[in-house]
Amino acid sequence: MSNLVKVLAQLHKQRDEAQKIVEQLDQALAALGSLDGVRARGRSPKRIGRKRRAMSAAARRKIAAAQLARWTKGKAAQRKK
Repeated sequence: MSNLVKVLAQLHKQRDEAQKIVEQLDQALAALGSLDGVRARGRSPKRIGRKRRAMSAAARRKIAAAQLARWTKGKAAQRKK
């Protein structure tokens, strides 16, 4: 029983140390990110110069048809219950 208590105490200690390290890393990322206008998560606030990928009408129709098939399959399964 005392071994379990020791293990739990050690795990709590390691978790606390890891949490401190993560907080330090977050602070470092925030500091570095503010230098070039990038947010702390590493993404730029706006998509500058990047266009969205175009999707053809045929691709949209295929996706819509697949979603409709999934929806009708789920509805059919509900009706059987």
